[in-house]
Amino acid sequence: MTDPPRTDALHTAPARTDPPRAEAPRTDAPRTDVSRTDASPAGPARGGAPRADPSGFDLARLLAERGSERYDLHTRHLNHQLPRMLHTLGFDKVYERAEGAYFWDAEGDDYLDMLSGFGVMGLGRHHPVVRKALHDVLDLSLADLTRFDCQPLPGLLAEKLLAHSPHLDRVFFTSSGTEAVETALKFARRATGRSRILYCDHAFHGLTAGSLSVNGESGFRDGFGPLLADTAVPLGDLGALERELDRGDVAALIVEPIQGKGVHEAPPGFLRAARELLHRRKALLIADEVQTGLGRTGDFYAHQHEEGVEPDLVCVAKALSGGYVPVGAALGKDWIFRKVYSSMDRVLVHSASFGSNAQAMAAGLAVLSVIEDEQLVANARVTGELLRTRLTALVDRYEFLHQVRGRGLMTGIEFGRPVSLKLRGRWTMLQAARKGLFAQMVVVPLLHRHRILTQVSGDRLEVIKLIPPLTIGEREVDRFVTAFTSVMDDAHSGGGLMWDFGRTLIRQAAADRP
Repeated sequence: MTDPPRTDALHTAPARTDPPRAEAPRTDAPRTDVSRTDASPAGPARGGAPRADPSGFDLARLLAERGSERYDLHTRHLNHQLPRMLHTLGFDKVYERAEGAYFWDAEGDDYLDMLSGFGVMGLGRHHPVVRKALHDVLDLSLADLTRFDCQPLPGLLAEKLLAHSPHLDRVFFTSSGTEAVETALKFARRATGRSRILYCDHAFHGLTAGSLSVNGESGFRDGFGPLLADTAVPLGDLGALERELDRGDVAALIVEPIQGKGVHEAPPGFLRAARELLHRRKALLIADEVQTGLGRTGDFYAHQHEEGVEPDLVCVAKALSGGYVPVGAALGKDWIFRKVYSSMDRVLVHSASFGSNAQAMAAGLAVLSVIEDEQLVANARVTGELLRTRLTALVDRYEFLHQVRGRGLMTGIEFGRPVSLKLRGRWTMLQAARKGLFAQMVVVPLLHRHRILTQVSGDRLEVIKLIPPLTIGEREVDRFVTAFTSVMDDAHSGGGLMWDFGRTLIRQAAADRP
């Protein structure tokens, strides 16, 4: 993009009336009121049908009465291991509200979000443009999802997405990233007449059955077979790719241009060379841009960092939702869509119940407008480079810190075995209990002491992944680097609360062993 870079926070939290803490940046951006007195006209709705009296259901009252039960409700009725894990780490916070790149708890303390809901909150939380679009689409009372008409919003969103994807022609809308991947897998099989899909070691493409078949982590796959007969190849290994293609049954290779697990980028030239190999053997390249797309890596798509890479199918989701309405999309070439929808009697051979609903389409259109208007692709590139430059400067200072890598606002911080004998002993102790504990020991004080939310990049990985909202700026970089430096100082001192918590993690790891 030629847009001038932005180094200030583009959409962060509004000012509060209580005094801010010294390290907590605020902005004076106006808040958008959630309650709308003009949301719907009084009396009958358009079409003559009377609106139901909503007074019997009061969401705000329900939350006020039952909100304090949140962890108990989850333990009783949902995934019981989630609250257990949160309690163990001390992550069982009660957040009262959120906006931009920040949460607030009941005491009014703010928390910087460097996780953005695993990338869903690309614009931060409650962006006013997306909120207004959703209010507007509800107020229009559209005849949505009739199934036997063509509404304008899906076509308009497809048009806008394809404007950023000049080599692609058509779009299929879904409700999630894994559903977009499922679509791409089915389309590749139908278009090529072949069954086998290649994927890369350590890949993550979703958790439904087809997507799980191309998941490069056995921990997600175990116990859910049999899956599709697909094959893993190492990321960047063209020889392994060619050997699999020689078998003549490969429909496609699906690849994340930058893997979310560990934040590993495809080696320079790999995607272009892989596409050439695939096309010579009449197979397709699928780019999974569910996390890396829509500006995350400093270009609209991560595969655009390498000249000449034109995937046959591209999957997007997450940030396209604006954090409100689930929406994903599989973009592809015209000939592939024509193979799938080859006649009128195959018009519904692949469909999605909620894939093109008006709320999702409105959210997607608003998100793309904000990305353009606020120059978020350029901001991700510049702010991400600033963050990595400042973190990389710490590598020689701290023995535990081995590497900082990534693109745009997708950054991996990798820890490794220290040199000095005393620190090496502590590292060995943690590794013997369970790999990945040191990274978790860093994540926990970042939240507890500095009120910054981050994540370990994958099970048994000593890598922290940062995927903050694309709207952050220099103030958020300053806050994170200052906090991270403090945590590293504590880790290298050999004492303090960090190592006390490490002993707690070791005990928990031992208790969880089968």
